[in-house]
Amino acid sequence: MRSDNDTWDITSSVGSTALFVAAARALEARKPDPLAVDPYAALFCRAVGGRWADLVDGKDTDSKLTTADFGTHFVAFQAARTRYFDDYFTRATAAGVRQVVMLAAGLDSRAYRLSWADGTVVFELDQPQVLEFKGEVLDAHGARPGAHRVEVPIDLRDDWPAALRDAGFDPGAPAAFIAEGLLIYLPGTAQGELFRGVDALAAPGSYAGIEEGDPMPAAAYEAAKQAEAADTDGDGAFFQLIYNEQIAKAADWFAGHGWTAEATPLADQISGLGRPLPAPGSQSSMMVNSNTLVTAIKT
Repeated sequence: MRSDNDTWDITSSVGSTALFVAAARALEARKPDPLAVDPYAALFCRAVGGRWADLVDGKDTDSKLTTADFGTHFVAFQAARTRYFDDYFTRATAAGVRQVVMLAAGLDSRAYRLSWADGTVVFELDQPQVLEFKGEVLDAHGARPGAHRVEVPIDLRDDWPAALRDAGFDPGAPAAFIAEGLLIYLPGTAQGELFRGVDALAAPGSYAGIEEGDPMPAAAYEAAKQAEAADTDGDGAFFQLIYNEQIAKAADWFAGHGWTAEATPLADQISGLGRPLPAPGSQSSMMVNSNTLVTAIKT
C-alpha cells in the first residue's frame, strides 16, 4: 500500500514495477520483428536474479508476462509505448533540443541506446536507490551513454525543479521532458504540480511527452485492489500502488497553457504498428483502452 512520503528501491513498491516493464521490453527484444530493442532490459532483470532472471531467460513459465492473454498484450503495450517515445525523442533532437529530462527515469536506457546529437544532456530524475542500482548494473557491463548523463536523485513529490536547476539544467534553452509510466503513481494534486513544474521550466520550443491512464470506476478499482491483495502467488502489486486519480487530460492541460498538444490512444499506436488488440471486455482491453500517449510542443 502507498503512504505519504513512502520510498522504495528497485525490488519494492513502485520500484518493482520498473522491473516488470524491463522484463516486458526484454521479451519484446527476443521477437523476430521487435517494435523496439532495449539490449539493457535483460541485464537489469538478471542483476536482481530470482524470478526476474528466470523470466527473461525463459525458465519461468508461470509469470503473467508469459500468458497468451495478459502477457502477450502487456508486452505489446510496452513495445508500442517505447517506440512512440523513441520517435518522440528523435523528433525533438531533429528540432534542435539538446536537453532531455526523464521524470521517474526508472530503468529507462535511452541515454545509452538512442543516438543523441553532440552536446545533448540527459537528466534522469528518480529515487536515489533506483538510480544507484541502474548505474551499478550498466557500469558493470561497460555501458557508456551516448549523451552526457546527469543523475538527479529526488522524489518527484519534492521540489524537483530546484534539484534539476541545481544539477545544471538551463531553463532558458528548450528541453524534451518525458513522463512515461508515471502519472498513475501520483495523486491528482502531484500530477498538477508536475505539469506546472514542466511548464515553468520549459523555454519556447520545448517538448513534453506524457503517458496517462484514465481512472477506473471507484467500485472496480476497489475490487481490483482486494483481489490483488488476496493473490499471494501473483506477480506483485499494481492496483495497490496506483492512485486512480487524474488532475486533467494532459493534452487539454497543456493546450490550455500555450502548448500545441496531440493525443494518441494507445490502442491506435498498437494497431498502427501491426500488433493485435486484446479481446473487447478483457482485462487487457481495459488496460490498453484506458491509456493515451501525448506529445506537446511549447509554442
